[in-house]
Amino acid sequence: MFSHVMVGTNDVEKSKAFYDATFGALGGKPARADEKGRLLYMNNGGLFMVTPPIDGKEACHANGGTIGFAAASPEQADAWHAAGVANGGIACEDPPGYRQGSFGQLYLAYLRDPDGNKLCVLHRPAA
Repeated sequence: MFSHVMVGTNDVEKSKAFYDATFGALGGKPARADEKGRLLYMNNGGLFMVTPPIDGKEACHANGGTIGFAAASPEQADAWHAAGVANGGIACEDPPGYRQGSFGQLYLAYLRDPDGNKLCVLHRPAA
C-alpha cells in the first residue's frame, strides 16, 4: 500500500542525528542525501524521507498523525526510544511498554522528533 513516508524538517542536520540514531537502533543504516539535500532511509523495502519544505515555509507536524515503525523485540523498541531521547527527541504518550488494544497485546514506544512529528515503534509478541 505504501511507497514512502516523508516528513518536513527545519534543521536537516538535527534530524539526521535523530533518525540515524533511532533507525540504527532498529538495524537500519544512516541516511544518504539526494541531490536536493533530502535524507533517504531505506530498509526492508520501505523508504522514509526527511526534507525541508519545498515551498520554503516552516515545517510543522500533523495534528493527530503518527508514523509507526516495526521493532523485532521490546528491547529493540527500548533502544529506539533511548536513542531518540538522546538525540533530540521528546518522549510522549505513556512510557514504553505493553498495552492491550483491539489488535491484542502490543509493545509500544512513542517519541516526537526534533520537528514535532509523532513517531511510534511497535513490537507484536508471538501469539
